Amino acid sequence: MFANFAQRRNLYYLISASVIVPGIIAMIYSTIVFGSPVRLSIDFQGGSLFLVKFNGPATETAIREVYARFGQSPTVQQLGDPAENRWQIRAGDLTPEQQVAIREALEAEVAPIDTDQSTFDTVSPAIGSEVTLAAILAVVAAGVIILGFIWLAFRRVPHAGRYGVCAIAAMLHDVLVTMGVMSILGIFFGWEVDALFLTALLTVVGWSVQDTIVVFDRIRENLPKHRHESYEMVVNRSVLETLHRSLATQLNAIFVMVAILLFGGLTIKEFIAILLIGLTSGTYSSIFNAVPLLVSWEKGELPFARRREASA
Repeated sequence: MFANFAQRRNLYYLISASVIVPGIIAMIYSTIVFGSPVRLSIDFQGGSLFLVKFNGPATETAIREVYARFGQSPTVQQLGDPAENRWQIRAGDLTPEQQVAIREALEAEVAPIDTDQSTFDTVSPAIGSEVTLAAILAVVAAGVIILGFIWLAFRRVPHAGRYGVCAIAAMLHDVLVTMGVMSILGIFFGWEVDALFLTALLTVVGWSVQDTIVVFDRIRENLPKHRHESYEMVVNRSVLETLHRSLATQLNAIFVMVAILLFGGLTIKEFIAILLIGLTSGTYSSIFNAVPLLVSWEKGELPFARRREASA
C-alpha cells in the first residue's frame, strides 16, 4: 500500500470527504434546530446548572413541576446509575433568591438533597462569548504562525509556501472532523459543547501540525539526496521512513485515550471521546491529506494550480 502511497491520493480525499460531508450536513441541521453548528452548554449560552444528588427517589416530572412554578422550562437529565439519584438540571438565569427557593422546593416536594455532592452554578453568556472569540483567535493565530514558520524553515526548498498551506489544510480537516462528529453526537445523544471541548480542539490542532511537520521535514531532507527520483517517489520514501515513528507516537496516545474512555469517570467521558476522535483524525490527515496535497499541487491537479499553469 505505502509503496504506491502518493498514487492513491484520490482515495484518501474520498475517505476524508465521507467523514466531513456528513458532519457539515449535521452542523447545518444543528444550526437550524439549535441555533448553532453544535449544541452549546451553559458555558456558552449562560444560565444556571444544578448538579444535584437526592437522598431518595426522584422523577423528571416532579423536578420539572418545581421549576415550572418559577417560570422555567429546564433540561433535566439523569446521570449514572438510576439508583444513585443524581440529576443534571439546566435552566435560564436565576437570582440567588430563586436558587434558594428552588432548592427548598425540591427538598420539600421531590426528595432530600445531599448538599455535599450537589452544586449550583450560574454562568453569564458574556463569558461564553469571550471564550469562543479567544478560541477562534487562537486557531487563526496558529495558522498564521504555522505558515510563517514553515515558509522560513523550508525556504531552501522549491515552493516552500506550499508546505505551510498544506499543513493548514490538514489542520482545518481535523477541525471540521471534530466539529462535525460533535454535531452528530449532539443531535443523536444530546452532547453539548463546553469549555473542555475547546481545550480538546486546540490540542488536536497542535497535534495535527506537529505530526505534519515531521513528515514534511523528511521530504525536505530527501529532496536534495534523491534528485534523480520523481517527486512522488521522494514522497513515498519519506512517508515510509517516518511512518514507524508517527504511528508509534500516535498509537501510544490513542491507547491511553481509549483506556481513560473505558475506565475513566463520567465527567470527562465526552472530553476524552472528542480528544480521541480529533487525535485519530490528526494522525490520518498528517499522512493521508497533507502529503498527498503536496503531490497534487506539484502535478497541477488542484483547480487553482491548473489555472496558474494555463495562464503561464
